[in-house]
Amino acid sequence: MAVMTLFQERRNALFKKMPENSVAFIASGEEKIRNRDVEYEFRAESDFYYLTGFTEPDAVLMLIKCSGASKATQQSILFLRPKDEAQEIWQGRRLGVDKAPETLNIDQAWSIDDFEDQVADLIAGVDSLFFTFAQLSEWSDLASSWIQAQKAKARQGIQAPTQIHDLDSILHEMRVIKSKQEIEWMRQAAQISVKGHLAAMRSVASGKYEYQVQSDLENAFKQNGSPRVAFNTIVAGGDNACVLHYTENNARIQEQDLVLVDAGAEYACYAGDITSTFPANGQFSKPQAALYETVLAAQQAAINAIKPGVSYDAMHQASVRVLTQGLLDLDILQGDVDQLIEEEVYKRFFMHGTGHWLGMDVHDVGRYKQQGEWRTFQAGMVVTVEPGLYISKDCTDVDAQYRGIGIRIEDDVVVTETGHDVLTTGLPRSVAEIEQWMAQNRD
Repeated sequence: MAVMTLFQERRNALFKKMPENSVAFIASGEEKIRNRDVEYEFRAESDFYYLTGFTEPDAVLMLIKCSGASKATQQSILFLRPKDEAQEIWQGRRLGVDKAPETLNIDQAWSIDDFEDQVADLIAGVDSLFFTFAQLSEWSDLASSWIQAQKAKARQGIQAPTQIHDLDSILHEMRVIKSKQEIEWMRQAAQISVKGHLAAMRSVASGKYEYQVQSDLENAFKQNGSPRVAFNTIVAGGDNACVLHYTENNARIQEQDLVLVDAGAEYACYAGDITSTFPANGQFSKPQAALYETVLAAQQAAINAIKPGVSYDAMHQASVRVLTQGLLDLDILQGDVDQLIEEEVYKRFFMHGTGHWLGMDVHDVGRYKQQGEWRTFQAGMVVTVEPGLYISKDCTDVDAQYRGIGIRIEDDVVVTETGHDVLTTGLPRSVAEIEQWMAQNRD
């Protein structure tokens, strides 16, 4: 399937879910200033790219689904930056209005400079407007002006829109189920991510700074075809691993540290997401190994629970039971395993969920519950599986040998027709495998 045809088919699928006499607006986003006149690297909003394959800022896709002889049944209109020789010399080439329809299989293309004026006429007679409610504050003033303009024409028989809907309820549910092509892109993102994690394991050494390991990991991403990271890389040595979203990456790694690396490559705008935990010196201490193997067993139990028809929450419950029993076995917790789970005592050491949807966004879109109940897995869903244990140095009531240890193990898993498929294969995972790999592959 041609890539552009794929984006067109996605638009057609969205059209089918939109009611008659409705219009949807999806924006690509705008460049953001980092400091002074330096911009952050631009990446198009995922919903916009999902429907267009277009990567420029300051663009809006307008999808019109109307009935009546005066208008086409459905139209895809793209508003984008016009060609501008002076701007392109300084800031880069633009596709431009003239080339957009043929290049992107769009019905019409207009300059973004004409957006406000053109839309006011295009929504005449439309009943419903669809925006993502996450951006509603950005659209509200425009939508209000458009609606008022149409109401002013009531004597001409023109009806103004009467309803505003959240586009996410339709579009994000489409994105939850990945096509075969999407899964292949995600497999590529996953395997590039694996190469980066192996580079981090090869790079790590006592005395290095966390950001130096990060540099080697991200270099491997780029060398293997990833244009950017899918999210801010975490390289956390020792007690830093007990901060779940630690991104400072500026501490010096110590000889006896476990190093937690949470990082993923982006490929074709799809995210990989892996967490590895390994010893800086290549050898786990006995307490580190005991905690690590507990987390690994919990991850395997969670992965084994994934198949069509099973509750999303089943993998979390599977990991919680293994982790709680492991903490009991190590005398970090005391009591009855069922009671400890019921009272959520484990949350002191495992305070997050076991996974999340994965796709174009690392924390991808889509509901986790429907009508108040955990939804069940379906073929084509992709989820991360990432149990962990975090015993900070401040846990003074825990045996000192376990303090300052943070462990998370994360892989990317696609739900298949008969079960599941791990996309992030190729990493050493057990204590023995990690020690052997590091002994053979580090300088």
